[in-house]
Amino acid sequence: MLALSLSPATASAKGGAYATDSSWRRQFDLTKRTFAASGSDGQSRQCRCMQSFPFSDNLIGTSQRKVAVRAGWLFKGGEKGLDASAEQSESANEDILMFFFQLDLATRVQYALNLEQYDIAQQLRNKLTEVEEEVIRQQEAKRGSSKSEAQDKAISIIRLRADLQKAVEREDYALASKLRDEISNLEADSLAASAKALAYENAEYAFRLGQKVKHKVFGYRAVVCGMDPVCCESTSWVEAAQIQKLARGSNQPFYQVLVDVYEDPNLLVTYVPEENLVAPDQPDKDRFDHPYISILFYGMDSAGDFIPIKQLREKYNRPRHELPINPEDQKDGNNA
Repeated sequence: MLALSLSPATASAKGGAYATDSSWRRQFDLTKRTFAASGSDGQSRQCRCMQSFPFSDNLIGTSQRKVAVRAGWLFKGGEKGLDASAEQSESANEDILMFFFQLDLATRVQYALNLEQYDIAQQLRNKLTEVEEEVIRQQEAKRGSSKSEAQDKAISIIRLRADLQKAVEREDYALASKLRDEISNLEADSLAASAKALAYENAEYAFRLGQKVKHKVFGYRAVVCGMDPVCCESTSWVEAAQIQKLARGSNQPFYQVLVDVYEDPNLLVTYVPEENLVAPDQPDKDRFDHPYISILFYGMDSAGDFIPIKQLREKYNRPRHELPINPEDQKDGNNA
């Protein structure tokens, strides 16, 4: 069972949030605490594992108060065959929580500036910078080598080849064999990382942020909140989810999706291959409940999909989705 809790900062902006005697990572880790479900919250009444994350007023549009977002998931284990829980992802959920953490820090910085508490704002800004740098490092690791890393590998290969040539000239064939293996492994790693980085640059997705989808196998309704051009999960997750049995395998887009808690209260965030998702034939304007919705999206558009906040679009470098103009609506507008 997974339990993550993103709770308030150690103090409000007035008191100097996020204590300066520990790193932001320690602050983030300290917020991951489990508390029992009360059973009275409609959105999570059947969840046995809860999460809480409060946001400042202007982050989610509340007035002079903070809102606690709570949700949970329960892993199913020991069952034969594949069920929806196999696609649950700890890393996907923590990626979302880290995104919330960034949003909250940025909001607190602005709040402190509005109150002209510049020392506190600077402390928070320093924390935010550390978090942003860590997120960038994680993204680079996830997406493959950066240009500098690729250059470092190329330089290493050149040096190893020079050492190989010297070993051959000295007739040190044992060393030469070892160097050949190192070069071969390094070239394979470099090629795989470059291919992954290229996949991110040229990625094409069938679904967009905020779009409502349905799982082809398990049938639940969900909303897309993140995407990768290839599977970025661990080997153990890939094996448990039986990705190797898919027609397109792991080399296809994978999506972080929020599952409607009223359809399956035991699911929260799943990581789903593109071939397992389908868009509804008709606009889905039915109610959709999930505790992250009000944080990641502005609201629902006229087609029933959700409008991602600017920061979410920037995270995945996705453009705004413009709804096509309905000729009938345009005609009515002209007549008016």
